[in-house]
Amino acid sequence: MGSGNAIRGSRVGAGPMGEAERGESAPRVRVAFYCANKHETLPSFASEAAVPEQWDCPRCGFPAGRDPQAPPDPPRTEPYKTHLAYVKERRSESDGQAILDEALEKLRADRAAVRAAMRG
Repeated sequence: MGSGNAIRGSRVGAGPMGEAERGESAPRVRVAFYCANKHETLPSFASEAAVPEQWDCPRCGFPAGRDPQAPPDPPRTEPYKTHLAYVKERRSESDGQAILDEALEKLRADRAAVRAAMRG
């Protein structure tokens, strides 16, 4: 075991943390932000810092603005698209059929060549 004079629950250099050790905190200002779900958020900023126009609502994640009567619109979420959906956006049905026919023709030719090589 260890010696009986160890200080438990502490680390080297640990001490009372307070204003005396950390110094005085910067002057702060609290600014209200409002999201489309009527949530109010009050983050604090250093008084000399630039306050942003928008802030993310911690409750719903929507953007929040400073005007409670006209909060920013929530972002539009696009539905998940499969690989096939993206392909269909770029190709017409006839293009797809032509590519499929070409690939099947090549596959059949390759298989015929393998069979011929195995026979002879």
